[in-house]
Amino acid sequence: MLRKIIAQVQSNSFTQTRLEAYRNLIRREAILGGSIFGQVPTGHRREFFCLDEHTWVWHEEWLDHAGARQVRNTRYDVRPNGIVKIQDGKGYQALSPTEVRHLKAAIQIYYKKIVSSVYHQAV
Repeated sequence: MLRKIIAQVQSNSFTQTRLEAYRNLIRREAILGGSIFGQVPTGHRREFFCLDEHTWVWHEEWLDHAGARQVRNTRYDVRPNGIVKIQDGKGYQALSPTEVRHLKAAIQIYYKKIVSSVYHQAV
């Protein structure tokens, strides 16, 4: 019985360690991804990252002129019949051809930057 408990604790610890490592990689990728669109203004937080094989996320936070915190979240879902976005939880919208081109370019730049900066591999 004690062996089972120890094995379970070790398994949970290993799972937690892997989960934390994954979260740390996503955080690093998100910060680097946010920088591909130019310098992030002081007081802003910008992130762009791949959440899974079908989902891209753009997140930005800033203080407006009145000092109120503003947040914009855009999630891009890649589907077999196209790409849709949901912005700040307000329903799905199809991307225009221009938005598709911009997203595709951003993804290509993202991959090059992440592969070389995070995973230290030549592109």
